[in-house]
Amino acid sequence: MPNLGEKAFNCEKELTLAIIGGKWKMLVLWHLGKEGTKRFGELKTLIPGITQRMLVNQLRELEDHLIVHREVYAVVPPKVEYSLTEHGRSLMPILETMYEWGKDYMENVLEVKTDDL
Repeated sequence: MPNLGEKAFNCEKELTLAIIGGKWKMLVLWHLGKEGTKRFGELKTLIPGITQRMLVNQLRELEDHLIVHREVYAVVPPKVEYSLTEHGRSLMPILETMYEWGKDYMENVLEVKTDDL
């Protein structure tokens, strides 16, 4: 079982947010889901503003929760690739819905609010 500490969750939605919440995890998941398997450096390039340490931490947490798979190849120099697991892929419809909601909100609420100023 992935380590979520001793935290008790009031509902399944709270558990989901604990696993994928935060500033960077959804971006990592989005790129792996939309663009497929990526190496660390490719992810770092795709997510401007994330530090190397933060990307390592986010990938480790997602791997611990069985959302991301880490494949290490026995070559020199070392090659590591990241991809979504079956559970990770099952999150893509949720992320796509969140994307569409955010796009609609930006176009229809934020722009209207800005026009009122």
